Amino acid sequence: MLALKQLTLARAGHPLIEDVDLQLHPGWRVGLVGANGAGKSSLFALFAGELQPEKGDLLMPAHWKLARVSQETPALPDAALDFVLAGDTELMQLEAELARLESVGDAADGERIAHLHARYGDIDGYSARARAAEVLHGLGFSDADFTRPVAEFSGGWRVRLNLARALSCPADLLLLDEPTNHLDLDAVLWLESWLKKRPCALMVISHDRDFLDAVVERILSIEGRRLTLYGGDYSTFERTRAARLLAQQAAFVAQQRRIAHLQSFIDRFKAKATKARQAQSRVKALARMESVAAAHADSPFDFGFANPPNLPDPLLTLHRGSVGYNGKVLLKNLAMTLRPGCRIGLLGRNGAGKSTLIKLLAGELPLLSGERREAKNLAIGYFAQHQLEQLRPDETPLQHLLRQEPQTPEQMLRDYLGGFDFHGERATRPVGPFSGGEKSRLALALLIRRKPNLLLLDEPTNHLDLEMREALCYALQDFAGGVVLVSHDRHLLRTVTDELWRVDAGEAAPFDGDLDDYAKLLTAALPPTAPGAKVSAQKQERRQQREACAATRQQRLQQRRPLQKELAQLDKQLVVLGAEAKALTATLADPALYAPDADRERQEELAKRQRETQETLEAAELRWLEIHEMLEGMGEG
Repeated sequence: MLALKQLTLARAGHPLIEDVDLQLHPGWRVGLVGANGAGKSSLFALFAGELQPEKGDLLMPAHWKLARVSQETPALPDAALDFVLAGDTELMQLEAELARLESVGDAADGERIAHLHARYGDIDGYSARARAAEVLHGLGFSDADFTRPVAEFSGGWRVRLNLARALSCPADLLLLDEPTNHLDLDAVLWLESWLKKRPCALMVISHDRDFLDAVVERILSIEGRRLTLYGGDYSTFERTRAARLLAQQAAFVAQQRRIAHLQSFIDRFKAKATKARQAQSRVKALARMESVAAAHADSPFDFGFANPPNLPDPLLTLHRGSVGYNGKVLLKNLAMTLRPGCRIGLLGRNGAGKSTLIKLLAGELPLLSGERREAKNLAIGYFAQHQLEQLRPDETPLQHLLRQEPQTPEQMLRDYLGGFDFHGERATRPVGPFSGGEKSRLALALLIRRKPNLLLLDEPTNHLDLEMREALCYALQDFAGGVVLVSHDRHLLRTVTDELWRVDAGEAAPFDGDLDDYAKLLTAALPPTAPGAKVSAQKQERRQQREACAATRQQRLQQRRPLQKELAQLDKQLVVLGAEAKALTATLADPALYAPDADRERQEELAKRQRETQETLEAAELRWLEIHEMLEGMGEG
């Protein structure tokens, strides 16, 4: 059992958790959640012995083995399979000692060799290579990759090698920090099944709610420098926490009413001799009253996609296209028509060509054959991980946006950045030291600001926390243009897409099913449904539901567009009218206007203009409120 006893943990002098008591038992699978900077990774560092508590105790059985994914992988010459096996230090030591003793061939060492072989069997050393190979296959490596040097792999694949190394190690406690960040959906689904079979205790930090729901049975939440353990998966935690916050907020409101009543009595009667004693008793009651904190459940993110100035139909068409690299075809027979309101999610194993298809649609790769037709006013918003590398490390978020929109007032840009949680001085800090999540948020903010009518998103949620992912879901649901999405985040795929395409065996085609069907297909290792095969009634019903959702979204968008257009015009009108009203008020307040020799007609004209401007302003504000109520009544689209 792992236990924290009255433990306080701090980093760089900043308290993260205070006076915490906690017990974690063998075999428990726990999801660790909390806001960025709350101390999740620091808690992992504490368990690994890299941080020491400020006070209190961490108690862990001495025999427990801990496995954790390394944050760095040097460019080693070791073969990938050997690198993964080397994570098991006891296995390596046994193999080295056996090799040494057997090479000497001294009969006196026979008993020692027998003991080593027995221990080797106890730790399943004879099946270690097979286990490591299974893990590597599950994470997307081919047999040919096993003998490749670690140095030949890219950064994302080295992260997978580190994950494979941690998964292959025998452990009593496995710590995983964002294990799905560099995985495709196929690898995520495999990882879920693998973790469910592991008998060790597991603690995982993840911003993928579907992954947490599938893997964990408890949630440990860091909030307000406290640790709270909840039973159940992440969805259960959300419901339980929401109910607790509602109760907390109700208690806070009731307490504030009581405080106001007591304070009112104190203020009225503390100076009166006849009431002084009662007033003092209420002062003491007020001091004794336990403070109930207001429930803060609001997301720090609040943004949406501005209406594209043009929505041509179709936006983009591919006809009998093929694409690849260095003249070698990777995808062929591509036929796709993207229209406003389309919501397409791309599925497929890593290396099948999902990102290649996205690059082709974005115009970053040329066709090897076939035809690609763009609408005249096509405006593409393309997001991929390499976009983060294009951010200028010495510039601030505000400077990035000012370079993109030099004519826009700075305050307006600051307000916009605030919707992505770049408030105040955060908007004026250099981008270089930013975390991966902060850089992803900034790249998304810059992309959204360009008002695209076709969004091409390749793993946009990597490094984003749960609140930002949820805000992105809402924003995409209300987007009027087309969307093509590659993501391992099933919650994002489910809530945003209406149509799934599978990229496999050199082709891309609509997938006849939903994400659950895709998971079953991978689990059973069955080939895709043959063309022309009869669709089951259940699949047909799900397809009709998706089509109905898409039709409903289109209908709402059509209803909302004229209102949103009018709203945008009103926003501009209110700025002009407000400025004019302010100027007229200032002019009419000028004493020089009322001098004895002043122009009476001008006074009357200015007063009349002020009344008319004020009336027009009030009417515009009323219409603005009416439209907002109408849009809220229509829902999110």
